[in-house]
Amino acid sequence: MIRTSIASWMGDMRLRRKFTLVLLVISAIGFIACWAVVSQMMFGQATAISRLRADAAIEMMNSVRHYTSTRINALLSDELAASETFIAETVPAYSAREVFEHWRTSPQYLSYFYKEAASNPTNPRDMADAFEFGLLEAMRADAVANANMSGFTMRDGVEVFYTARPLRVTSDSCLACHSTPEQAPASLIATYGSQNGFGWQVGEIIAAQVVYVPASDVVGTAQTWVTILMVVFGVTLFVLMLAARSLLQVAVVVPMEQIAGTARSAADDASWSPTADQIASVSSIAVRGDEIGQTARHFKHLLQEMYAREQRLRQEVRRLEIQIDSAKREKEVRQITESEYFQDLQAKVKDLRRQKPGAAQE
Repeated sequence: MIRTSIASWMGDMRLRRKFTLVLLVISAIGFIACWAVVSQMMFGQATAISRLRADAAIEMMNSVRHYTSTRINALLSDELAASETFIAETVPAYSAREVFEHWRTSPQYLSYFYKEAASNPTNPRDMADAFEFGLLEAMRADAVANANMSGFTMRDGVEVFYTARPLRVTSDSCLACHSTPEQAPASLIATYGSQNGFGWQVGEIIAAQVVYVPASDVVGTAQTWVTILMVVFGVTLFVLMLAARSLLQVAVVVPMEQIAGTARSAADDASWSPTADQIASVSSIAVRGDEIGQTARHFKHLLQEMYAREQRLRQEVRRLEIQIDSAKREKEVRQITESEYFQDLQAKVKDLRRQKPGAAQE
């Protein structure tokens, strides 16, 4: 019933309004669909760029860690053993964190944050929070599947994008400080105590390297691109709709109104007959090769037939009028000549002729 009502409502509309309505509906659906697809694509692209930056930061930190383990520790190992003060620069995590803190002094990286979140850290500042502890548990449960985790989370009330990787104990050299408190340097125990950062084993995932990026960097970039693309797409749709409506007006509505107006005149007046101007108007449309031109050609043929039939009818009427006038005159003459008055008058004329001198005797 609803479909019937819509069809009836649409059927009562003029062609131009109907076409405009259909264009508006299609444009709206296309705009919404395009907005959804473009938003998803741009958001995915912005996320990929942020993940690439975060991965690059982690790779950079791993390079610092490797340099510290292989070069700095080798240079300072003897001094560390003899020093009463712990040399923090010999710790890869400390070096990585300090380098990152210097790196983020650049304005474009000010809101980035790096952390080696551990469940049993030597330095309390590396203690994992509830979210990071969840990452660690997932990595330990399946290190292969969760070798590179990323997504969105809240940090200090602000939405951020994160990338996390597992951090393993890869060599026995790490156990010199983290196996037992007895084997650790005295300076380390003096600085951090003997309660945390021990009992590590080779191959164990002891921390999650996490880089946090403000979500505004991801979402803002995506929204900017979406806005630009949708403005361009919307303007393009609007221009296309205006062009299509103008084309419809020129190519369809005006010719059909001419044909419809002529057909309306024929339907409203039983005595109507096409004029030469009306036939010429339809003929200008009939030269087209499309469906409207074909319709106009058929209608033109019909008008020519009506015009020719009307001309033949008029000629026949004139011929009948002449015949009627001729018969009427003959009848009137016959009535006059057959009247007594005319007969008497004719007899008097004959008598007058006989009375003239020299008139021939009948």
